[in-house]
Amino acid sequence: MRVIVVGGGVVGTMHAWQAVQRGHEVVQIEREAEARGASLRNFGQIWVSGRAGGAELRTALRARQLWEEIGAQVPDLGFRAIGSLTPVRNDREYAVAEAATRRPDAADRGHKLITAAEAREINPALRGAFEAALWCERDAAVEPRTAQLALRAALNASGRYTFLPGREVREVTGPGAVRDDHGDVHQGDAVILATGAWLTGLVRELVPDLPVRRVRLQMMQTEPLGEPLTTSVADADSFRYYPAYRSAALDALNAEQLQTEIAAAHKMQLLMVQRLDGGLTIGDTHEYEHPFAFDTLEDPYEHLTQVVESFLGRPLPKIRHRWAGVYAQCTDTTRVVHRQQVRDGVWLVTGPGGRGMTCSPAIAETTANELGW
Repeated sequence: MRVIVVGGGVVGTMHAWQAVQRGHEVVQIEREAEARGASLRNFGQIWVSGRAGGAELRTALRARQLWEEIGAQVPDLGFRAIGSLTPVRNDREYAVAEAATRRPDAADRGHKLITAAEAREINPALRGAFEAALWCERDAAVEPRTAQLALRAALNASGRYTFLPGREVREVTGPGAVRDDHGDVHQGDAVILATGAWLTGLVRELVPDLPVRRVRLQMMQTEPLGEPLTTSVADADSFRYYPAYRSAALDALNAEQLQTEIAAAHKMQLLMVQRLDGGLTIGDTHEYEHPFAFDTLEDPYEHLTQVVESFLGRPLPKIRHRWAGVYAQCTDTTRVVHRQQVRDGVWLVTGPGGRGMTCSPAIAETTANELGW
């Protein structure tokens, strides 16, 4: 079988990985010289802890298993089974964390409520003031800026993989066939359009009423911390944005403990992961209304800096990168991804939202199984 994958991000690359692992030939087409979208502009978190129950959690757990397996084959992914900690500072936040540990699926997530002293044993860099922490053993991390490069290097070694950068696919020319802007037609047994947040052009022509929206966020990265941050770290505002934490305790938190004005205005939470070079990736904000702003704003960065410094009990290292990114999210947020056959032999796979990096291996595996690869 010959599979044409359109899109060089993590969802597209994982579809290429699945096809090659199953013995098929793959041509992967990317309109940029390298992928530059959400697959690079993220935390690199394999984030099981906040996922909704049911199909979403099953997908995340399967993806977590696949990431570990692929990481063993491709060490340059930088896979680390580091887990995550969410420090809590008062009774309201504690109650939300405690409610999460009482969910029927808490053991699947590795959720456990631990003392501040226990949290510091796991992550000694957390020297700031907090009362307890929600520990999630199943969370992990990879290196988002280099993951696709590492995966492609492994795919190239198979002898059944071709990467074609700098080509934009313009047209579906027939069953399992597309034409790019160089005039070349790529014929396969299946075409996977994994175009991420690129929802115009060909995608709009194929699916005018696509139930997917775009979301913009801001993030930053520091100079090396100078010591290990042994887990990823979130703050209690993350409880407000992830379905795993819905409970009467969360309702009380939302009613009685408002976010700061800046955090509320930008729909913020803290997520933080240390990169292999020692720097910290920190975010994030959420913007849903179009048109998106073209500039990045300083107030959210200042808010995140204050939160991080309060957990670390020390000044944040110098910021060396700031950026904005856009990802695609299903308007029905209970769906893990939008997967649709749009023409004979052509499937569109997009809209995983903030779950793309976490769930991409399992999303691609499901596509491969459904298409009978």
